[in-house]
Amino acid sequence: MKVLFIGGTGNVSTEVSKLCVKNEIDLFLLNRGKRNVKIEGANEIIGDISDIESCIKVLENHNWDVVVNWIAFTKQDVENDIKLFSGKTKQYIFISSASAYQKPPSSPFITESTPLKNPFWQYSRNKIECEETLMNEYRNNDFPVTIVRPSLTYDTVIPVPIGGWTEYTIVDRIKKGMKIIVHGDGTSLWTIMHAKDFAKGFIGLLGHQQVIGESFHITSDEILTWNQIHEALAEAVGNKANIVHIPSEVLAEYDENLTGGLLGDKAHSVIFDNSKIKRYVPNFTATIPFKQGIKNTIDWFEADQKRQIIKEETNDWFDKVISDFEKH
Repeated sequence: MKVLFIGGTGNVSTEVSKLCVKNEIDLFLLNRGKRNVKIEGANEIIGDISDIESCIKVLENHNWDVVVNWIAFTKQDVENDIKLFSGKTKQYIFISSASAYQKPPSSPFITESTPLKNPFWQYSRNKIECEETLMNEYRNNDFPVTIVRPSLTYDTVIPVPIGGWTEYTIVDRIKKGMKIIVHGDGTSLWTIMHAKDFAKGFIGLLGHQQVIGESFHITSDEILTWNQIHEALAEAVGNKANIVHIPSEVLAEYDENLTGGLLGDKAHSVIFDNSKIKRYVPNFTATIPFKQGIKNTIDWFEADQKRQIIKEETNDWFDKVISDFEKH
């Protein structure tokens, strides 16, 4: 099976790329060659997907069984892909987002038929528009799309909404016994998935003839509160979490960038029904509990000092918000 990944070396896609190679998939990675991540056994094509004319040239002699775009975020991105790959691939997989599901949810139980509606986050609305564009192309012109909606998936990021992700700031604060913020009262339910588990479900969709025109989310069945998530992070670094609970609406007033990520996503309890992906990929099971996976992530950060990015502006923000909240 000949597969093209546009991207393929990111937080989620790196583990998928490695598993594809392990399973003897003929994998090609189209990227600009600027990331310091090499997938041994994969073929590299240097190109910038945002420059469609140059990509037409570098890809003109190729046909694909599957194309996966890991870095498409706007309607223009997928319209470019339709132009590039119509008649050139048997399957096109669009990486959407589980944040596209209705917020606030009318039910915490999420299936693939849950409505797509997010008034809080432009990122999610863009993903919804991409999905609609691709599904219209499938219905009208048989463009062979499959949609995948990951939720919060981690490997080389710290999966908490404040002071984490590519930052090491929250870990540094925990190590020093400093106060950290957990949104709301910390009891809302959430699902976090390791990229290695995501990869097992994802590659089962590659070349699957029955998934054209279908959408899937792929998540863990482990359900944790945000308190438990932060406590597990603290345990992984050998300390206890000194948590201050602050309402999500208040946090969004201090930083409008949190409006989407919290009010449009993580402030709500969600429980994903994974029966559809398990029906189409019967051997898929997520097996890495967060307590184990986050230790591996911390080990990755601590293997290279350059990865341990501590931002003083983030620390100042923590201190100000906590101080203001505790005063009032």
